[in-house]
Amino acid sequence: MADPFVVLDALDKRFPGHHAVRSIDLEIEAGEFIAIMGPSGCGKSTTLRLLAGLDMPTGGDIRVGGRSMRDVPAFQRNMPMVWQSLALFPFLSVADNVAFPLRMKGIGPIERRKRAADWLGRLGLSGMEDRDISQLSGGQRQRVAIARSLVTEPAVLLLDEPLSALDAHLRVRMQTELSRLHKQLGITFVYVTHAQSEAFALADRIVVMSEGCIQQVGRPQDVYRAPVNPFVAEFMGMNNLIRGKVAAGREGRRSIMTEFGTFEVPTDRTLTDGDEAAFVVAADRVSLTEGGSGTSPNPFVEGTVLGLEFVGSTQTVFIEVPGAREFRVQKQQHEIEALELVPGRRVAMSWDPAHAWLLPTAA
Repeated sequence: MADPFVVLDALDKRFPGHHAVRSIDLEIEAGEFIAIMGPSGCGKSTTLRLLAGLDMPTGGDIRVGGRSMRDVPAFQRNMPMVWQSLALFPFLSVADNVAFPLRMKGIGPIERRKRAADWLGRLGLSGMEDRDISQLSGGQRQRVAIARSLVTEPAVLLLDEPLSALDAHLRVRMQTELSRLHKQLGITFVYVTHAQSEAFALADRIVVMSEGCIQQVGRPQDVYRAPVNPFVAEFMGMNNLIRGKVAAGREGRRSIMTEFGTFEVPTDRTLTDGDEAAFVVAADRVSLTEGGSGTSPNPFVEGTVLGLEFVGSTQTVFIEVPGAREFRVQKQQHEIEALELVPGRRVAMSWDPAHAWLLPTAA
């Protein structure tokens, strides 16, 4: 990556009895929107706190614009954070909440009020300057918190699960608002979230973490379609992970022997017969039929419908297969109705070999 604006260089953080961040490296371009994802305790929020200067690293360095942040205190970094809890002051008006960072910088009251009103206007809150925080809705409070973070016009904005406390409708609206602001302002956003949908909707690149380490960095579509290891494949949620052993194959493809049969998987890698291997098939790439009818270049995998999850215009079908394994299949509502899918129904799954992805590592 040419001329990264933010660099995490072998960044490490240890707490007593816990190694939270394990010597991670990451480069972020100016104006990029980065989403950091991972399970609870993976180190993503600690990484954000290290960027903000709220925690100090045990090892390694953070550089912003070529300058090391190691000895720069949080209040001098100008990298504000939007918190999950918002952390608004209930005893201050909306305008005074937004203007508070300017007050800390010694800016006079007239200029503070002017700049606070400007940012409130940008976020659709004009006319609310003198209201109490308690008079605002959840979405309005979220926008006040964002305005307060942006009023100092920072080069980097840090966001720690800022939408998790909002209901589904407000989350979608605020995703749109954040995307608009990012494009309009051109500043660097570093966003921590548990929600895959948020990361995919907003981020230029996704960072997946586990146990303090970065597992994969890439565009959302690449992380989803081409995970680098089983952890990322399973963390993405809608990938079906299948393990087996390498068998003979033809040019551009190898056969993988599994408990469900032998499947062809595209690959240009040199593999040795008998090696452990794993591949994934995304839930939206799986076809469903009754009793294995029709043709398929791969074996059919038969199972029983456990349940269905409604997710808008699509449904996720959970299918139990021998060995108490569970497959996930995403289908449009009309396809669900045509197959009369209900819990207990037997179905057969298949997929085009071209839609399988051989993981670079099977561990």
